[in-house]
Amino acid sequence: MRIIESTKNIIKKYRHAWVLLYGLIYMPWFIYLERRTDVHYFMIHSPLDDYIPFVEYFIVPYLLWFAFVAVSAGYFFFTDRKGFYRLCAFLIIGMTFFLILCTVFPNGQNLRPATFVRDNIFVDLVRYIYSTDTPTNVLPSIHVFNSIGVCIAIGHSKALKKHRKIQFGSYLLALLIILSTMFLKQHSVTDVIAAFVLSCVIYPFVYAAQEKKATKLSHQPI
Repeated sequence: MRIIESTKNIIKKYRHAWVLLYGLIYMPWFIYLERRTDVHYFMIHSPLDDYIPFVEYFIVPYLLWFAFVAVSAGYFFFTDRKGFYRLCAFLIIGMTFFLILCTVFPNGQNLRPATFVRDNIFVDLVRYIYSTDTPTNVLPSIHVFNSIGVCIAIGHSKALKKHRKIQFGSYLLALLIILSTMFLKQHSVTDVIAAFVLSCVIYPFVYAAQEKKATKLSHQPI
């Protein structure tokens, strides 16, 4: 009986895990977009891209993105259900928009270098990323968008506001991740700008509107 009761308590405590089922929608859709070949891709390019050099060392923050998003989501999942819901709402809306846009507007880029001037472990990691990630479906950059989303969630966390070093470290890592997308030639400046614009559009609906509602309710007579 104790086991059953404990299981019920765990399910009740972490019932917000249902949000993670979105992965069953996102991954198959994204894999389909990556594998399709019967479409014409519009090449994304900005004149600024030509002035940004390839720097393989940025592969480090680029790969840290996976841990950055996962650890941050895990933190909110276990400590702040409201923050978790808002973070997931922000990310899901943006990633769904990305999937729809790439479906109806196939896009890609041809910024990747054909050869490398150096040969080291960082270049080897870049080669691996290039081999597993096609240069298509780049607008807007999900690396950038999700990094912004995590930073917004961290900035709105009352608990983390007490830990300024963690907040500052998160913002710094997010900045390096955003820069890495361009210095690794994974994304155009256009992709990065698009991610910021999308974030600005979604933010008022997920955060500003909720805070306005909470403020209004706080002034209601009891």
